[in-house]
Amino acid sequence: MVSEYLGCRRGGLRNQAVFLLSVKAGLRAKEIASLKWAMVMNSAGEISDTIHLTNEASKGNSGRIVAMNADVRAALIALFDDTLARSSALSDEDHISDTFVVRTERADYTSAQVIVNMFAGWYSDLGLVGCSSHSGRRTFITETAKKISTVGGSLRDVQVMAGHKSLNTTQRYIDYDTEAQRRVVNLL
Repeated sequence: MVSEYLGCRRGGLRNQAVFLLSVKAGLRAKEIASLKWAMVMNSAGEISDTIHLTNEASKGNSGRIVAMNADVRAALIALFDDTLARSSALSDEDHISDTFVVRTERADYTSAQVIVNMFAGWYSDLGLVGCSSHSGRRTFITETAKKISTVGGSLRDVQVMAGHKSLNTTQRYIDYDTEAQRRVVNLL
């Protein structure tokens, strides 16, 4: 619903990438604003299958490598191609790696507050009450926690993906599911 809405608006490719970086990569607003193309590109100059967040781009020293969801990768490829096509100054792919992924019409970068405001506007337009820029991150962490054991992982893996120093912090993000609780007791 949100992604379709964003795709129909001005800056749709950028906005969809921002939304997916939150919901399907679990990035904070600061991390989205600080993301440079070099952090999502491989040595061949193509969009990678991982995000390499530096400590400077993340909160504290929580730089990390995050596996990239296929939808995030597709959105970044589309945005990369669009960025190259729109900017003659960035036509040299060697120089684009040093530029920010999220740009505005007036600037080559943005701030975490602008990302927060973007989410607030989108959710308000859609009538989604109580949602914020952090909602996508919370969703990512909760959904990853629900599914991590199906691929042989643990909550510790979710903690690392979220960039938390403490598992207690990660646990505070995970929403409970009363229906799942009902189903699991019947498995005992």
